Amino acid sequence: MFKPSAPGQPRRRLIRPPKLPGLSLNKLIPNILTVLALCAGLTSIRFALHGKWEHAVLSIVLAAILDGLDGRVARLLQGTSKFGAELDSLSDFVSFGVAPAMVLYFWTMQGAGGFGWALVLLFAVCCALRLARFNTMLGNADLPPYAYNFFTGIPAPAAAGVVLLPMVASFEFGDSFFARPTVVSVFLLGVAFLMVSTIPTFSFKKVRIPNAWVLPVLLIVGLLAAFLVTEPWLTLVVLGFAYVGLIPVSIRAFRRLKRQAEAVVQAETLVAAPSDSDENATVS
Repeated sequence: MFKPSAPGQPRRRLIRPPKLPGLSLNKLIPNILTVLALCAGLTSIRFALHGKWEHAVLSIVLAAILDGLDGRVARLLQGTSKFGAELDSLSDFVSFGVAPAMVLYFWTMQGAGGFGWALVLLFAVCCALRLARFNTMLGNADLPPYAYNFFTGIPAPAAAGVVLLPMVASFEFGDSFFARPTVVSVFLLGVAFLMVSTIPTFSFKKVRIPNAWVLPVLLIVGLLAAFLVTEPWLTLVVLGFAYVGLIPVSIRAFRRLKRQAEAVVQAETLVAAPSDSDENATVS
């Protein structure tokens, strides 16, 4: 605002409020992907309300793909921000905590009465706790170097995929067995435990492919895409159980790296100990 100056004093200049810095489109792309993932998760609940189970599962798969892209795109475009991290966490809770639980409830768990609803709530709560723990560990410099390639517990997108395995298997093999509330209850309890557990699982964020394996990996990806087009449900079932089978492998790999790191620290301590004693002897 402009204030008139007193007679004989220099005229005061108009003080303008500082302009808010704008955001480029590149920095908005990761947040746009996150919002699209959130919309896909919410849409899966709508499909479940109308009994369109296959569309509900595909919506959650789409949300997982978008969730896997937003973080990598943010790092490539240097668009990471605290706002984006919080938005991503909220989107994950809805798309991979609430949406799969509600889809399974509408599919078969409502036949289990109050017990089915309790398991659905347990899964959603465990997903929220897992995401809260993950957020508190972001930027933690106290983690040992070997722990950066591992998650603590299974991540929310993987948990959503594993807990939906009975429904996906029913698309391929029929729902006479997989649609039973007891079968789905086992998956809900098991996946909820894995999310809040301290079991190390592979993060696959810093996997480097050797040059000799580049062409075989590309061939495998092409075959996987072909199977997803021709036999999507069977392929998703195989991928889901393959991920579950990798959990014991990740535990062994984490423990092996931990033992190697402890051995290196112990060896450095033993090497440093004589030099300290020699220095003390010299001083005395």
